[in-house]
Amino acid sequence: MPAVGLRDVLAQRDFRRYAFARFLATITWQMLAVAVGWQVYDITRDPLDLGLIGLAQFLPFLALVLPGGQLADRIDRRRVLLIAYLAEMLAVLVLVAFTLSGSRTTWPVFLAMALVGAGRAFWMPAGQAMVVNLVPIALFPRAAAFNATLFQCAMVTGPAIGGVLYALGESMSHAPADGVGALVVYGCAFALLALVIGLLGRVRPVHAPPSSGPVSWHELSAGLRFVVSRKPVLGAISLDLCAVLFGGATALLPMFAADILHVGPAGMGMLRAASGLGAAATAIWLAQRPIARHAGAWMFGGVALFGVATLVFGASTSFWLSCIALVLLGAGDMVSVFVRHLLVQLETPDAIRGRVSSVSALFIGASNELGEFESGLTAKWWGPVTAVLVGGAACLVVVVAHWRLFPSLRNLDRFPDPARD
Repeated sequence: MPAVGLRDVLAQRDFRRYAFARFLATITWQMLAVAVGWQVYDITRDPLDLGLIGLAQFLPFLALVLPGGQLADRIDRRRVLLIAYLAEMLAVLVLVAFTLSGSRTTWPVFLAMALVGAGRAFWMPAGQAMVVNLVPIALFPRAAAFNATLFQCAMVTGPAIGGVLYALGESMSHAPADGVGALVVYGCAFALLALVIGLLGRVRPVHAPPSSGPVSWHELSAGLRFVVSRKPVLGAISLDLCAVLFGGATALLPMFAADILHVGPAGMGMLRAASGLGAAATAIWLAQRPIARHAGAWMFGGVALFGVATLVFGASTSFWLSCIALVLLGAGDMVSVFVRHLLVQLETPDAIRGRVSSVSALFIGASNELGEFESGLTAKWWGPVTAVLVGGAACLVVVVAHWRLFPSLRNLDRFPDPARD
């Protein structure tokens, strides 16, 4: 087989449009995360409200992600993405209306985050399932690495842009409480989502093989049954879920930025960008040198690094040491994400790829959004530092437990050949 490179990947026009649309969408979400987190904490000063932002996204996501995966296996996956992003544009409009109202009651923010969670329930499985359809299978590992690189670059630039825009907006206002900083971010987010929809509208339709029979619970749960039957896949997905669920400190960054490191919204943007920087550097490396051997060991090593870095971040009172810890955290997480994504996509037949991706998305959503709620709740009980330290220790316990429970993942060497329908 001839060698393939990044130029071959970028020559795939539909993939290129999809990848850059996802890049802009990720920048948008990261900008919103900075603005919403800072705005809510500035209003209430309650860490539990930071956790409720995650819970508000997770509950509709939990209810809709399996139907979202089934939909991705029945209709044009590109159309599913377009509808989901329209829902998120509506969420941005709700945030704009809330800010203009001057209200100090935050339930409209949670409503907007619920719309974001509902949109994510549809775009995550559809987006994960369609990448392999946009490139020849020989290009898929490099395409996945390039997609991950763009994603992580957005994770770096999005929070930084969001924090700077928020700070600039506040500097232009007569009173920070009037919400000009948040409005600047929300306006830019709306414009970026419009660009995303324009790019995706030019991607060719992507359909799964035709599904026979009526919609049923048996069909809906096919992805879950498949994941349970593949022990390496189950181990990879559950390892990532448990580690991030307990070890994630992202929800508490507004609290650390404001009360511990004293760096303001711009500094918070840098903290959120730091983990993305580590992940982006790792993704670029993986795009040039994809993991080919000892995939299971790489997966466990990445999650262990994530746990250790979480402990360092929790104990740090230095802004720059905290940034370094988050860079390492992002690097470890990127290795885990890369192995999990390739394993899931290569093991799964295309006919059920949307439903399997919805199960993967459900685990990811649980680890991220539910993990944010767990972080906010434990921070209210114990304080932010103790909450992060306990979470980092729990992450390392999860690594040891999975090492013993999933020997098939621990001993995984090469990735499987692509599954056939």
